[in-house]
Amino acid sequence: MSLTPFIEDCGGVENIARVLVPDERLIFEVRNPTLIQGNIEGSQFNDTLSQITYRSFPTPASEELLNLGKGIAKYQLAMAEDFILPVDCDYRPLWHVSPPKGLLNDPNGFIYHNGEYHLFYQWYPFSCAHKDKHWAHLTSKDLVNWQWQPIPMTPSDWFDSHGVFSGHAVSNGEELMLFYTGNVRIDEQRDRHTTQCVAVSKDGIQFEKKGPVIFDLPPKVTPHCRDPKIVKHNDEWLMLLGAQREDLKGRLAIYKSDDLVSWTFHKLCGDEMGDFGYMWECPDMFELNEQLLVVVGPQGIESDSQHHTIPHHNGIAKAVLSDDGDITLSEFRNLDHGFDFYAPQTMLTADGRRVISGWMGLPDEDDHPSVDSGWIHQLTMLREMKFVDGKLIQMPIEEMTSLRGEQHKLSLNNSGADLQTKSFDLTTTLEWGSTLSLFKGEAHQLDIRLDSESRTLFLDRSKTEVRQGDKVRELALTDSEQVELRILADTSSVEIFINQGEFVMSSRVFTPKQATGIVLEGQAQLDIWTLNAADKPFADKMA
Repeated sequence: MSLTPFIEDCGGVENIARVLVPDERLIFEVRNPTLIQGNIEGSQFNDTLSQITYRSFPTPASEELLNLGKGIAKYQLAMAEDFILPVDCDYRPLWHVSPPKGLLNDPNGFIYHNGEYHLFYQWYPFSCAHKDKHWAHLTSKDLVNWQWQPIPMTPSDWFDSHGVFSGHAVSNGEELMLFYTGNVRIDEQRDRHTTQCVAVSKDGIQFEKKGPVIFDLPPKVTPHCRDPKIVKHNDEWLMLLGAQREDLKGRLAIYKSDDLVSWTFHKLCGDEMGDFGYMWECPDMFELNEQLLVVVGPQGIESDSQHHTIPHHNGIAKAVLSDDGDITLSEFRNLDHGFDFYAPQTMLTADGRRVISGWMGLPDEDDHPSVDSGWIHQLTMLREMKFVDGKLIQMPIEEMTSLRGEQHKLSLNNSGADLQTKSFDLTTTLEWGSTLSLFKGEAHQLDIRLDSESRTLFLDRSKTEVRQGDKVRELALTDSEQVELRILADTSSVEIFINQGEFVMSSRVFTPKQATGIVLEGQAQLDIWTLNAADKPFADKMA
């Protein structure tokens, strides 16, 4: 017996919004309950969830379930097509990646494959809410200009019905493989079920889901287990997962495979970090200058700063990887000291550079001024990472200079100027006691203040249109006699590279369109280039 009679009883594939198969139950969430025929004995309908449950049914073949998922995906893709054309907005960036409509969060599947760069991101097209994540897909030849590609995955299957969550990509010969976490929520209490899944493409554009490669949770781990990162180690593959132990401590879960298909749990790593957050998200692992490093996002760590109230962090630690696949971490430090940076991914360019991009947002922030226009969040610019003399260095990728336009040399002495743009690349060196104000208008500005007494840089956005989140960040620079800055601004964001990239501060900054002034309390020379727009990473021109 097939699924066909159950599908017909629900009113057909076009009436099915989700399919779930938990605990020997077959559950369909329907779009229109009046189309349910009710011909199968023993079915129960939950009006709150708009779900019909069949408790007596044959175990469906995996291929049949995948075919049903393709049918659901067809409808979801048709719905999403209405949201791929962007709406224009005064806060829309000129060269950062932003969603056409809806919500963007984590970058995913960042990779170089068959002569082209691929960048995916978490996307909910239909509103500025964290729901039912899709993947969006962009490609590029130069890491600056990105082209929209067909939507690769929607939450259409029994194993990812409530979200195609984050993951990474693997270039496996001609195939591009996407590893991701399938998120499922069951019943009114929304019990979480997670599996680690894979989708495969032969042309880098059209992807076919293959389903879960890891069904079960690691021992003593809660369903908060996600964000697979795949790396090659000796003659086998390792999968790193962000995980939460049952005692609510964040750790790395490690799996092994010989073929990228069959995976075996190895162990939980990270005990040497102690009580270091209740959950670790979005792991990454790579080598820089013969130093192995692991990126991870620990949640639930209090900051030493009174100004930093957000419990979500993202940082990098030195790592040691044993021949057996054990990972030991040490010397954790923040990757970014600004307001908005989370869930980054790195990739290796064609010429061997390690490049990183993050989500310029945070999990608990969903009320930016751009919400009024129907979209929220963007990705950070791409940065090259280096490890020099024991220090992590991050600087804008060299390709960013291709967007430079007119150059201006300013000499400011307790004075200001109108840049007439909010998209620029600025370099300067400031003395302690200086304050540099950007995006200055009649009542708005972003302040970069160098406190000479404490030798601390303060980034203050309290005079902007910020609606949510912290308003001040501080960074101690006690060893610096002067402070070198390179600042890249783009309409509603700023990324500040401090002392040749030893520190970075990434932040969304919302000010009126006409707020294009710059003022310096102090004296300095500034080199400023206007930055032209990159190709828009959308399906078509602005709606």
